[in-house]
Amino acid sequence: MGDMNLPKLVIFGDPTKGHVAEIIEDFLDFAKGKAEVIASCGIEECTVNILQEADFAVVFGGDGSITSAARQLSEVNVPVIGVNLGKLGYLAEFNVEELKDFFPSLTSGKALIGKRMMLGCMMFHNGQEQFRSAAINDVFITAGPPFKMIELKISVDGQPLAGCVSDGLIISTPTGSTAYNLSCGGPILSPKMEAMVITAICPHSLNFRPIVINAESRVEIFGVRVNEGTTVSIDGQFSSKLSIDDVVKIERHKGDFLVVNNPLRTQWDTLATKLSWAEKPKYKSDPG
Repeated sequence: MGDMNLPKLVIFGDPTKGHVAEIIEDFLDFAKGKAEVIASCGIEECTVNILQEADFAVVFGGDGSITSAARQLSEVNVPVIGVNLGKLGYLAEFNVEELKDFFPSLTSGKALIGKRMMLGCMMFHNGQEQFRSAAINDVFITAGPPFKMIELKISVDGQPLAGCVSDGLIISTPTGSTAYNLSCGGPILSPKMEAMVITAICPHSLNFRPIVINAESRVEIFGVRVNEGTTVSIDGQFSSKLSIDDVVKIERHKGDFLVVNNPLRTQWDTLATKLSWAEKPKYKSDPG
């Protein structure tokens, strides 16, 4: 196979963490003659010009590394091959051994690529845009110091939905439904779905239940009563202070999170093995 036919890869991984640098070096040796590695992106972001040349991105690390890389890659529609070197690694489809076993199917164009929706978030203060970002898992607002409950007003497609007095609010993608949303009592959605989940964090009213809305909806959140330390966070990795009268606008991001799926397991296998979902109780009569 000539070099012109080799898949072009970009590598993501934080070389300062654990054995990441060593494992990346081992993979680079393995990939010689099988793929063309056009860049290795460590802590610093790679430029769009480099990323758009890639056929795949191999991300070594945990869920944080994958979400950080995927936000960049969604702008250029490059599929992510997640290799778990973290603790849970819910978004990582492969371990190192599986990656090597899977490699021939990747190089022959037989990769199983799934498409997952993302969120786009913008925040405005007095009509002026403060920031904008894509999100893989969620956009959430947390009360922060001095940890009094905050009050937010929510509208969907320009129509008032609810006022929310709580410790915060989560707007989640289906991919992120098994993250912060799940911990706060929100529903698990199939990652292939196209929808958003609105979930309150410790609401003052028992009647404020999570709600699933259409993926094409536009959500606006207004700060009515907030704390000095109230923040808006993107995937738990980037935060910005939220003040009274600020407006947070969330809608579907134009790009998607493209995931190379592991042919050895399904989405339900991942849910069961990594989150112990629907695990059978252990009865006294069970053997072992």
